[in-house]
Amino acid sequence: MGLGGCIILIAVGAILTFATDWELEGVNLTLVGAILMLVGVLGTIAFTSIARRRRLLMTQTPPVVEGGRTHDDRLI
Repeated sequence: MGLGGCIILIAVGAILTFATDWELEGVNLTLVGAILMLVGVLGTIAFTSIARRRRLLMTQTPPVVEGGRTHDDRLI
């Protein structure tokens, strides 16, 4: 799940918790909304921590030069 999915979960959870007055028998929509918001926040934290690790682990290395050409050069 990406960052957009996490934000959508938070938004849907907030709507269910704070903006609806529906009542379903056997379903507590306030609790369902709070759970969705919690999952969205945890997903956002996980996504940003993984993205931060990727940025820290990725290092830029100069291209390797062999015979006057770099590996980035394309044969035409």
